[in-house]
Amino acid sequence: MLDKNIKIMHAPVEIAGQVGLISSQLRKYGYQSGAYNFFISYLNYKQTFNTDAFELMEIFENSFEHYDIYHLHNGYSFMDSYKDLELLKQAGKKIIMHHRGNDVRAPKLARKGANYENPYVNTEASHDAEKIHNSLQLFAEVADAAIVQDHELYEYVKDYYHARKKKVYILPRLIETDKYVPAYPAKTKKPLIVHAPTLPKFKGTEQIEETIDKLKTKFSLDYIRVEKMSHEEAVAVYQRADIVIDQILCGAYGNLSVEAMALGKPVVCYIRPDIKANLPQTLPIVSANPDTLYQELRGLLKNIDCFKELGMAGRKYVERYHEASVVMPFLLDIYKEVSS
Repeated sequence: MLDKNIKIMHAPVEIAGQVGLISSQLRKYGYQSGAYNFFISYLNYKQTFNTDAFELMEIFENSFEHYDIYHLHNGYSFMDSYKDLELLKQAGKKIIMHHRGNDVRAPKLARKGANYENPYVNTEASHDAEKIHNSLQLFAEVADAAIVQDHELYEYVKDYYHARKKKVYILPRLIETDKYVPAYPAKTKKPLIVHAPTLPKFKGTEQIEETIDKLKTKFSLDYIRVEKMSHEEAVAVYQRADIVIDQILCGAYGNLSVEAMALGKPVVCYIRPDIKANLPQTLPIVSANPDTLYQELRGLLKNIDCFKELGMAGRKYVERYHEASVVMPFLLDIYKEVSS
């Protein structure tokens, strides 16, 4: 078990509620941990200390005597110049960079790698390819380890860290399942399909909505596009859904899929074949890309009786692989290994 005297700082941005959740879980385990976020959004996640870049710098300057591990997120640190990373190393601090997505999803590699090809992925929201390369070189040199949430991101960062004999850990997304009461779909003559695009071009929203319009000519259904809502408001909509569509371009499932499965909803999301091969066989997500979305949704809408079965399978999957109490021991092991 990780030494209880170890103190962990999470910064500088909140990503889908994961940063604050990890920090709050650490406190439940008896560790001192603070999570700081300088990017405030309408999602209104409540488990981080919301600040701004100037105040965060002051917090950083006063943090050296308090924190031992600096768990950074999404390719950011406290300074645009990354000079703070050298200051942390000189002070003997441990640094972990938790890559979250568009900070490392370089266009060329997102489309084709050694064992995969993805013609659908949209990388317009990604950092510039040169910036990704330069920052990964820097992080791999300075950080003690990296964390990613799935095998998709692992492919983008592994070579940088492994070349410097640094580890890249895969840590699944966390969720507190007891805060998500399942609302399994009931039999209905007019299913509700829900989609929540924080980044519409990345998630394939245009293709999704074109497909739904086409399906409306054949089936009776409702559709809600969730955006500009707080996280609590969005979850209330997910609870009413019969089908939740996450993202159909990237090739891996995101936080929306995890939350929807926790709520007992059938989930549609594109899972790249090579990524699926590395996931548990019990994953109940219906995989669909722009070429197959109509066919897959049509199949679901013609078989409404399967909705509850898929929803129950999703809930079990999340309880087994994403529940915070299941994932946190793996993170504590990472901290222990990095600290030794």
